[in-house]
Amino acid sequence: MELWASIRQDDARAFNLLFDKYWRLLYKTAYSLTRDQEASKEITHDVFLNIWKRRSQLHIDSFPHFLLTAIRYQYYNRMRAAKSPIVLVPDYEKFDRTAYRDEYEGRQAETDLTAAIKEYLTQLPNRCREIFLMSRRDHLSNDEIAHHLNISKRTVENQITYALKLLRQTIRSRT
Repeated sequence: MELWASIRQDDARAFNLLFDKYWRLLYKTAYSLTRDQEASKEITHDVFLNIWKRRSQLHIDSFPHFLLTAIRYQYYNRMRAAKSPIVLVPDYEKFDRTAYRDEYEGRQAETDLTAAIKEYLTQLPNRCREIFLMSRRDHLSNDEIAHHLNISKRTVENQITYALKLLRQTIRSRT
């Protein structure tokens, strides 16, 4: 946290170190959400810009957790801002309801799948769930998870394999 203390005291070199250390991880996380290189770069740079601008107000205990949360927050804000506005249709009889019905059904299927995955996660053993979420939600590597939990990389791999096997079985049984 010495690095953060230096950044809070306007040390641009310390900020550059933070940027160099975490930029790639944040970019990869943003890209996994957007699948768009330019948007991912913008989101990543916005996170770092906000940190620099708000450095005197922020209280950060863990850079990786804070930064990954900030990336997701930036992404969701952009998605919320990009949602299409409600459009009133002047001639309802000529309105193509099929396209909107298909979109609704797609969203409903996504909502159902999300609920099924959440329920599936509650059925996993605690440690297995923790490892799976660190891998898939927090985008940590197997090495990072092993180091963080003080377990072997092989144990991490086994737990993720177990979780994915059960997830596939759950999804197959629902379809």
